[in-house]
Amino acid sequence: MTSLDKPTTEDTSADDARAVTEAALFEAFGGVRGMVETVLPGLLFVSIYTVNKDLHMSAIAALAVSLVLVVVRLAMKDTVKHAFSGVFGVGFGVVFAMMTGNAKDFYLPGMLYTLGLALAYIITAMAGIPLIGLMLGPIFRENLSWRTRNPGRKKAYTKASWAWGLILLAKSAILFPLYWWADTTQLGWVLVALKIPPFLLAVYLTWVFLAKAPPPIDVFAEMEAREREKEEKEEKVEGEAAAAAAEPGGRHRRED
Repeated sequence: MTSLDKPTTEDTSADDARAVTEAALFEAFGGVRGMVETVLPGLLFVSIYTVNKDLHMSAIAALAVSLVLVVVRLAMKDTVKHAFSGVFGVGFGVVFAMMTGNAKDFYLPGMLYTLGLALAYIITAMAGIPLIGLMLGPIFRENLSWRTRNPGRKKAYTKASWAWGLILLAKSAILFPLYWWADTTQLGWVLVALKIPPFLLAVYLTWVFLAKAPPPIDVFAEMEAREREKEEKEEKVEGEAAAAAAEPGGRHRRED
């Protein structure tokens, strides 16, 4: 292998940064299992409702599969935040639909949540505290250091938040007219079809922005280093005091 073929330290660092970014995004958004848990209840609801138009059976089946997903997570001792969020979303949808008797209302809480989240991404990006940075900062072990100490990452988080906000806003612009004009099955199938592609696009753009940004500042490592330095100084002072006390003059001074 020639010197030109050998990877440089800079290339290796860039690859490491991309790998860390991919892992963090995978953890934050649940990965493949998280996507399945997001899609499956709504898919089951619209499938059953398309066949028999039975609101109660469709709603109960969707809620049941959400609970099963949580139980599976618990049995595998895995994180349950994505599964629990799915249960709450489905639960609100079931309550809305049962109260109004309109099957389309099963989707309304999720649609309102999507619209609210889109506005939150956009507003926080405009305010200089992008939501995606607040979400990913702890995962990257940088907390809020990107706000004041790492302007390149703040810029990347701002771009990513704009991307998420505009993508979710576009999704809402498609779904809300369908809520008013389409029937339940049409709305349901379109909603299921729009679950994954916009999400993957937003995650991909976030990865692109962060992969080009400066590496995160590991504030936890900094705190640990300060703690070690403090302990070392204390041990040094104690050692010097013990050494001074062990000297003959030191013993005499102590006795005096």
